[in-house]
Amino acid sequence: MIDALAAEWLKLRTLRSTSVVLGVVAVVVGLMALLAWYAAHLWDGLPPDRRDHLAVSSLPEVTHMLASLCLAVLGVLAFSGEYGTGMIRTTLTVLPARGRVLAAKAGVVAVVAVCTGLTAVLATHAAGRLIIGDRAIQGQSSEPLSRQLPHFLAMSLSIAMFALLGLCLAAITRSALAAIAILVAVWYVLPIVGYNLPAPWGERVGSILPGALAGQLAGTGNPDSVAGALLSPLAALAVMAAYVAVPYGVAAVLLTRRDA
Repeated sequence: MIDALAAEWLKLRTLRSTSVVLGVVAVVVGLMALLAWYAAHLWDGLPPDRRDHLAVSSLPEVTHMLASLCLAVLGVLAFSGEYGTGMIRTTLTVLPARGRVLAAKAGVVAVVAVCTGLTAVLATHAAGRLIIGDRAIQGQSSEPLSRQLPHFLAMSLSIAMFALLGLCLAAITRSALAAIAILVAVWYVLPIVGYNLPAPWGERVGSILPGALAGQLAGTGNPDSVAGALLSPLAALAVMAAYVAVPYGVAAVLLTRRDA
């Protein structure tokens, strides 16, 4: 298993797509810093009686949302790339234990996703606090890092969930386009559908969607948000695990039964 992990780590870090995806995440962090600078500049130019009306979305939340999609794409490419080049035959010839191949790929992608997600969220938080300072802009938390760290850790786990979902979908469909299309539907289309469902189904469905799980896992979910927040932290963790375990199980069965 150690050799399998080393091989998958070598593959992932030498892929051009990995550098591109991580570069996009870095650009997202830079854009969040630019947004913080613009909000601070706008706040300074407003008269005191209008400053209370200035609101900006939580910058770490935006980074979490965009990084989730980026790392999900990385998960897709980590598996679909081998099918596209035919290297999957070489991989399975060298390591016939197909379940071990899938586990090694999942382990490497999960670690990269958690580390990248946590770094991006923390960098966004630090840049926002440094630029915005003590300006009372709505949407920006003034709590110390120690209070927000559980939420940031939950965000990083959520990003890893998306990355593993992308990996498993690529193993199931054997197509990068199909896997990414499904990911976009889960990431963007399903929340729109859930938002338009009549009460109380909108909140019930919204609470179990992937994008709503990080806040509920950290116990900071907003009951008034579009996503809803009906789950306890333990229930949110269970749903998050199910989003990985179910497609992983399907991928493991299909990988074992199908030809390379």
